[in-house]
Amino acid sequence: MKLVYPACFYPCENKEGGYTVEVPDLPGCVSQGENIADAITMASEAAAGWVLDELEEGRALPRASAPQDIKPEAGGFVTMLVLDMDAYAEKYGAKAVRKNLTIPAWLNTFAENNKINFSKVLQDSLLALYQK
Repeated sequence: MKLVYPACFYPCENKEGGYTVEVPDLPGCVSQGENIADAITMASEAAAGWVLDELEEGRALPRASAPQDIKPEAGGFVTMLVLDMDAYAEKYGAKAVRKNLTIPAWLNTFAENNKINFSKVLQDSLLALYQK
């Protein structure tokens, strides 16, 4: 699943330069980078972490604002962050929930004989439904 959120970039006021980044739709999501590319990477990681936490806790995600609706403070600018949640969750997702399921005995025999991973099949199916 890919998500897109607008972010506000502000030049840092120190001698080293860099940028501070705020994601207005994700309260408290702030990051910083040494240059534009680094700031985009760091902000994308911070936003993906924020979103993953919300998903793992079962909370609804905030709707992304239209970029033209975001008004940065003086000296700032807005750009879009693309969050690859599948890649981020695969790398950093730690929370797993154990589920019990019931299936007919004949189907269980078929699945075991074919070395089918029940968890993987269920995860893939639920993810496909979620992404519709």
